[in-house]
Order: sequence, then C-alpha cells, then structure tokens
Amino acid sequence: MKRKRILITGASGCIGHYITETLIKNTDHELHLLVRHPDKLGFDCNARSGINIIKSDLRDVEKLAEFLKTVDVAILAATSWGGIQEVFDINFVKTIRLIQLLSPENCEQVIYFSTASILDRDNNLLKEAGQLGTDYIRSKYECMWELNRLTNLPPITSVFPTLVLGGDTNKPYSHLSSGVPEVAKWINLIRWFKADASFHFMHGADIAEVIRYLVENPQISKEKRKFVLGNPRITVNQAVEEACAYFNKRIFFRITLSPWLANFLIVVFQIQMAAWDRFCLEYRHFSYKDPLNPQSLGLPVYCANVADLLRLSGVPGKG
Repeated sequence: MKRKRILITGASGCIGHYITETLIKNTDHELHLLVRHPDKLGFDCNARSGINIIKSDLRDVEKLAEFLKTVDVAILAATSWGGIQEVFDINFVKTIRLIQLLSPENCEQVIYFSTASILDRDNNLLKEAGQLGTDYIRSKYECMWELNRLTNLPPITSVFPTLVLGGDTNKPYSHLSSGVPEVAKWINLIRWFKADASFHFMHGADIAEVIRYLVENPQISKEKRKFVLGNPRITVNQAVEEACAYFNKRIFFRITLSPWLANFLIVVFQIQMAAWDRFCLEYRHFSYKDPLNPQSLGLPVYCANVADLLRLSGVPGKG
C-alpha cells in the first residue's frame, strides 16, 4: 500500500488526538500535524518515523502553499468555538482557503469535519442552523454551503460528528465527557422523568477508527461524500433506563416532561435561553439517516452504549 502524506489540522484537540494516535499506531503514513501549540500534544511524537510537526496558525495557511500541493490526504479537524471573528475566520474563511490551496490532481481526498447540528433528519442542511445557530454552528453551516458551491477542488469527504465523547489523562476531554459526571449526580431526580427526544453519540476512539478506514479505503468516499458519525439512534428514555441499570437504580414511574411543562419550568425558574436553545428544545429529535460507525464497517466498537459512556467518562457504577 502506498505511503501517503497526510496533513492533520486540530491534532491537539480531543478528536484530533484520537485520530493522530490511531494513524501513528496502525499505519505507516507520513503525518504532518499543523498545530499552534505543540506542547499540548499528549502523544509521543517520536513514536516512529514520519511524524512531523508544523508549528503554525491556520490564519497563516498561505505560507504553506508549496507544501499543501504535495499532500495526499488532508484531515481537517481544527475548529474554533468562541469569539465571532475567530470562529468565522478559522471555521470558514481559512478552512476554505486551505482546501483551495490543495492540488486537485495530487490530493486523493479531503476529510472535512463539520457537525451534525447543521443537518436535518434527512441529512440535508438544516436552515434553522444557519439562521439561529451559535457562531460555531453558523460558521460550519456557511462553510458547508460554500463547499457545495465551489468547483475545482480535491474530492471532499465531509463528516458530521454527533455528540462526541472522549478524553483522558493524555487527551483533552470533549464538552460532553467533561459534563457527564455532573449530570450523573442527578440520576436520582432524572429517573422520574421521561421525554420525547432522541440523539446519537460516538466516542473519539471510534471516530478515529472510521477516519482511518476512510483514509485506507478512499473508494468508499467516491460513492458517498457525506457521512454522519454516530452510534445508532437512542431515545432519551432509553438513555435514562440504561443509566439507571448502570447505577442499579429502580424506576417505579415517570412523569412525562412535555413541551408545555418544560416551557413552564423555564418561566418559573427564569432560565435564559438563546434562540438556538429554544429551537433545540422544540426540535427534540436530533437523529439522522444511516450513521457511520465502526460497527457498520464491521470493526470493533470502543463505546457502544450508555454504560460504556459512563464508564469511560470516569463515573463508577453500582452493582
């Protein structure tokens, strides 16, 4: 198999750590990590030959123009979460510019990380995400819209992670994983409620396996250029039931948390909600068609259910 020259942006992030570690351990490809702060990398950059650090900022991507022409695969996982100017500059303007600097003739594929939040239940762009979304979500929406419009680019494989888990002593925790232990403390209260909602989640280790598969099997991307990354859909009620089983908590009865009751509690407790928060409360079912995960590719799954989610987030169960 050809040894590929792979560019990875966002290697110092949660997902980026898992992807880079997986490619280091399970491939012999030449890796080039574009990072602002190499000291934030928790893996061994000397684990094998072919691991190269490019200390630079995505804002200065034009300085890498000559190198980018030689890249076989670009994995674009870098993202910015806060500050409207930085968010749109990094997530939209400079990401598009980087892709344009890649060679359509030499670059086998671009694996671009978006977010499932910008998609509807049919995996099409969700217009409310572009209108009401946070700065982060709107920047991803605008970037996807622009990529759909542009021509003369390398083949682009867009991946849309759902709720992301991950993190340990050597990797930064995802937003979800960092909050799981706190939510788990409320299980004695949560178990008395049920709600009509559903979602998908996926661990960074499983995302990394899927990305490795896409790198090694570019032909799959030629047939379908967009993949939602997530385990099979799970309802909120199923999640609560699995969590209660993990903690050995019995459920005797549950009160339906209907939209009118949720709105009543928001008013009573004077909870401040942004337009996107209210949309999510009303939309409820963030589920997608044909999510891609290691199981659907015939690969082992690292985090398959709520019990795994809790265990890997450092929450002890009770037998």
